[in-house]
Amino acid sequence: MTAPVVIKVGGSLAAEPATLRMVAARLATLAAETPILIVPGGGPFADTVREVDDQYSLPASSAHWMAILGMDQYAHLLAALIPGGAVVNDQGGIAAVRQSGGVPVLAPSQWLAAADEVPHSWDVTSDSLAAYLATLLGAERLVLVKSVEADGEELVDPYFRRVLPAGITWRVVGPRGLASIGDWLREDEGA
Repeated sequence: MTAPVVIKVGGSLAAEPATLRMVAARLATLAAETPILIVPGGGPFADTVREVDDQYSLPASSAHWMAILGMDQYAHLLAALIPGGAVVNDQGGIAAVRQSGGVPVLAPSQWLAAADEVPHSWDVTSDSLAAYLATLLGAERLVLVKSVEADGEELVDPYFRRVLPAGITWRVVGPRGLASIGDWLREDEGA
């Protein structure tokens, strides 16, 4: 099976239910055209961890794993909203859901705990974790869907470039920009 396009859905989109539902519908359409894997951001779940960390000055590893568990929670929300969405934990789950015609949404805590190769720091956000997972999957393309309608490297965290696989093609898009991703993927395949 070919490596999927890794699409990280920013947690900030959870603040706008209508927008997140539109993104979820577009992801289902895109999944019918090309193999994708959804990687969740942390969203309000990671924001709660930040607040708790501010109150209690948690050890970096505690905050790190709590935030990653927040990504798992957001994965369940996304899977519930994406038609055909299903939560997966590993490569076998990704393959099984794709084979059945569904849309795999990764709850990354188990996979990241097994590998545990990224620093435990707030400088490593779900953007970097999506790039890292793209590396592990051998993906050639990565899309970061964020709440902003802008494109650019200033929108990623400081660790992102260090973990980004060599030769991967990546884009940052806003919710409306997601509609053009299918065209971009087809152009990339034809090159």
